[in-house]
Amino acid sequence: MKTTTYEIKPATVSEGTIQAGDTSSDKWSWVERTVWTDRMLEALENGVKGGVWYSLIDKVHRLGTLSKAWQHVRRAGGAAGSDQQSLEQFEKRLDENLEKLSEELGTQKYRPRPIRRTYIDKPGSKGKRPLGIPSVRDRVVQTALKMVIEPIFEHVFMTTSYGFRPGKGCKDALRRVEGHLRMGYTWVVDTDLKSYFDSIPHNRLMEVVQEYIADSRVLGLIEGFLKQQILEDLQLWTPEKGAPQGAVISPLLSNIYLHTVDKAMKTAGYEMVRYADDCVPRAHSIYSC
Repeated sequence: MKTTTYEIKPATVSEGTIQAGDTSSDKWSWVERTVWTDRMLEALENGVKGGVWYSLIDKVHRLGTLSKAWQHVRRAGGAAGSDQQSLEQFEKRLDENLEKLSEELGTQKYRPRPIRRTYIDKPGSKGKRPLGIPSVRDRVVQTALKMVIEPIFEHVFMTTSYGFRPGKGCKDALRRVEGHLRMGYTWVVDTDLKSYFDSIPHNRLMEVVQEYIADSRVLGLIEGFLKQQILEDLQLWTPEKGAPQGAVISPLLSNIYLHTVDKAMKTAGYEMVRYADDCVPRAHSIYSC
């Protein structure tokens, strides 16, 4: 973990600053309405019994959800996974492929295929960053899963978190930093968790997920993606920790795990802005993180 402590003076972030992925919208306008109906959103706002959600898998394997998920995957583009099936090849037999996924998910026969691992340049460094490329079919399922469970966690996530979240981005985080500086929080601890995605402990992450989701089939699906085999240099291995960078579901899982940190910092009385694994806590005097 890299930590830097320094004193900083307020600066101005222009309201016109544009950052890719930043949007402004109503609270739930981003949800997939074929999944999250008005009735479900009302239950989300008012709270479900015990605070835990059951019976979600039927919404994941519904053909309508998988079809919407495919549209997202198609727009995002990307290379083929370990099975060498391209987006174009998947699309040629789209109806058949989606129906097969729906049937496999509904009968608990679905198994993720190995993730193809490659390495890309790490900005500002001579090192390389591992990147996992799931198969097209797995990207569709992960996207469908994300559509179903993301609103549950977005409802409880704190406003101090900005990375990989609907309607939030870098410029929003910077504006919050500016606001804290103007309030007198001029001592900053800048923390970056080393190899965060690759080091998330599976058991603890699943414990956090189970605080909100009780559908064993959805939990099994999430765990299956966490333990998805990696194909690297023609060798297969199974990760014991981490969420693969490049997987559709990984950014959400990373925020779920660090949600406990957000709560702990708030309880301790510190102001913090977090963008994924980059944390910027603040205090009126120096402290360590």
